[in-house]
Amino acid sequence: MSKKTFNRILLSILTAFLLSINTLYAQPEFNRQDTLRGSITPERAWWDLTYYHLSVAVNIENRSISGTNVMQYEVLEPHQLMQIDLQKPLSITKITQQEEELNFSREGSAYFVELNKEQNPGEIKELKVWYEGKPLVAENPPWDGGFTWTTDSNGKPFVATSNQVIGASIWWPNKDHPYDEPDSMLISITAPDTLMDVSNGRLRGVDETKNDTKTWHWFVSNPINNYGVNINIGDYVHFGETYEGEKGQLDLDYYVLRENEEKAREQFKQVKPMMDAFEYWFGPYPFYEDGYKLVEVPYLGMEHQSSVTYGNGYQNGYLGRDLSGSGWGLKFDFIIIHETGHEWFANNITYSDVADMWVHEGFTNYSESLYLDYHYGEKAANEYVQGLRLGILNDRPLIGEYGVNHKGSGDMYNKGGNLLHTLRQVADNDSLWRETLRGLNREFYHQTVSSEQVEGYISNKLGMNLDSVFDQYLRDTRIPTLEYAFRDGQLRYRWGNAVSGFNLPIDVLLNGEESRLYPTTQWQSKVLEENTSTHLSIDPNFYVGSFNLLGE
Repeated sequence: MSKKTFNRILLSILTAFLLSINTLYAQPEFNRQDTLRGSITPERAWWDLTYYHLSVAVNIENRSISGTNVMQYEVLEPHQLMQIDLQKPLSITKITQQEEELNFSREGSAYFVELNKEQNPGEIKELKVWYEGKPLVAENPPWDGGFTWTTDSNGKPFVATSNQVIGASIWWPNKDHPYDEPDSMLISITAPDTLMDVSNGRLRGVDETKNDTKTWHWFVSNPINNYGVNINIGDYVHFGETYEGEKGQLDLDYYVLRENEEKAREQFKQVKPMMDAFEYWFGPYPFYEDGYKLVEVPYLGMEHQSSVTYGNGYQNGYLGRDLSGSGWGLKFDFIIIHETGHEWFANNITYSDVADMWVHEGFTNYSESLYLDYHYGEKAANEYVQGLRLGILNDRPLIGEYGVNHKGSGDMYNKGGNLLHTLRQVADNDSLWRETLRGLNREFYHQTVSSEQVEGYISNKLGMNLDSVFDQYLRDTRIPTLEYAFRDGQLRYRWGNAVSGFNLPIDVLLNGEESRLYPTTQWQSKVLEENTSTHLSIDPNFYVGSFNLLGE
């Protein structure tokens, strides 16, 4: 196969992949359910989550679940009506507070609970929610989400949850909005005693229970986003190691199907070198207290906090393919690298509204090239991130609509990564850029944030106003184009195809010499030396276009 044919096939694969993502993310019309799900309603705003104890019994034979969730919270202001979320076909059967049963009503996926006890600011309260049913079966996990019920090659049950887009309330009752996270969480999962459950955090204990089942108790000692909570049930074997990191010893634990242990022991050797790269660029792994796990699942994988799921077939690339077409994407296992990058950007720093999902996916896409930079050098990183541009559609802005549970374009991955790569060139100081990335993880440690907070931090750290740059790449779909012309011994230039006031600095080769220009959307000029040639080329590490208006 010729290289041209290969690139054409790769481009078609990338385009189909991103179109499928955008189809999932597109939501042109909004309704009351979108507002109830996506906004901080009055019934959510008055209370602050502090703790969950989620207890779920999984009946694999009839594909049903039943359980409870103890929800502890601090009262911020007096209120007697609380919103809790659980999606159909599951249903809440009972809610109690201080052993008193409460009345509640349902509006779609939102339950409104009438609280009998007075809710006084500063008090710590809790209520208990009972629920049951047959949860939605995931058709295309993790993007559409739900439960995956399947078997391994030995015919043993293999079950997992995933819910990145559809939301955690697809399988358990919670406060299903990303702005609020519990400070800690206990997850108790009951499953057949011939199998094992692996969830988030550290295993506290295993109880022998009735009907040939066991209950596994996993405790998360850090704040956790609800979509990162997971159940994984299978015929797992466990092995592990320790990593000497910036905060001391980090436990690395691996849970894989019995049949894949040998392959996993070889493929997971990538974890320690990955930690070296990510701790260098982003700072210490954010959850030393809870450890790090890779858990095999029957779908591609996802960034479940301290329980990163893996289904990439024990091969490098994305299911064996290099999404960049540069060759560098086959130097690492995409799912191990990408999904672990989310521990810093998604789990440590979490969007407060899903409209800002680029903060998760753009930074984590960028983490792939930083891994390459650390282990293979800057040239490898540059070629990788540039190659991903073939998958950018520029169909919709990266930022979605706020308050209605709406994500931006699937371009949040490749375009978000290219935005950050461009900003590294603007900084023109890798020590400063590294400190900016590490600083983000310190400044917003275990917090939910908005895109504007992240944008402001980067601008302040780099010492320049980047408002128009972020507006161009996050809130507009056009690729900014450097328009230029040589005339009368001058170079004339400006930004076209750009938002008002766009002022991105740009590195160019001007007649063979490196130079930095500071274009705006207004014409500027640079006097050239006499008898010089007239040639200009742009540093390809900037995600921009260029156009010689005189075509010379």
